Amino acid sequence: MRFAFVAKHRGIWPISWICEALGVSRSGFHAWLKRGPSARSKSDEKLGAKVRASFVASDRTYGSRRVWHDLLAEGLSCGLHRVERLMRLEGLRARPRRRSLPKDDGTRSMIADNVLDRQFSADRPNQKWVADFTYIWTAQGWLYVAAVIDLFSRRVVGWSMRDTMTSQLVTDALIMAIWRRGKPHALLHHSDQGSQYTSEQFQRLMTDNGVSCSMSRSGNVWDNAAMESFFSSLKTERIARKVYRTRDQAKADVFDYIERFYNPRRRHSTLGYLSPIDFEKLSEVA
Repeated sequence: MRFAFVAKHRGIWPISWICEALGVSRSGFHAWLKRGPSARSKSDEKLGAKVRASFVASDRTYGSRRVWHDLLAEGLSCGLHRVERLMRLEGLRARPRRRSLPKDDGTRSMIADNVLDRQFSADRPNQKWVADFTYIWTAQGWLYVAAVIDLFSRRVVGWSMRDTMTSQLVTDALIMAIWRRGKPHALLHHSDQGSQYTSEQFQRLMTDNGVSCSMSRSGNVWDNAAMESFFSSLKTERIARKVYRTRDQAKADVFDYIERFYNPRRRHSTLGYLSPIDFEKLSEVA
């Protein structure tokens, strides 16, 4: 470290002065300059490039543990603490997750009990779905995004985007989920008590497809925490640092996040650091 300090500042002060101040010899410094990097330094340089590649590929959202699992998936042998050290040296820091509760002023109309009861795990696909919608600001005004998540794999199985907050918004998301996953059998669908989900249009769609209804208790966002977690990730990892000029621009970015990053690539701690699609593929093999 002292020799590195001398090398960095030798253009400012004479080498003899710096060496004397640091208590090192000039001959030792010049010998250090001629030595090549150590095997450990070379290894750190190669691994550091892999660490940075994983971090950038995650759109700069991965912390050390997810980066570490990326490296392990590539067959590289390294420890978590080493990845943490290399990320500190490179100044790679994931954006912090938002902790504030979402604002929800929708009209409430209780038509179903909280059957899910915060049991955010499922034994098989299409057993429990959770749903909600959020909003994104653009220069053209608000864009509303509805999503449906399968709790088995945390995969977004349905979504829709509109410039109005109507029952059609959430209905379209459920229609996509049913179209993608096939007509469900013994499926529980959980949402809040918003007027969009209690509407005749939406309830008729669930009845026609044999879907059971569960709803959060009034004013209790933690009853749908898994859904809130997804929207928090979407906003923290993608939307928070963007300025959208048009709704179409925001739609394209949300589509990219869900279908090109979140579902196929984003590692989930609850899934053993697999992506939702990889987790489903592994479950099919098992």
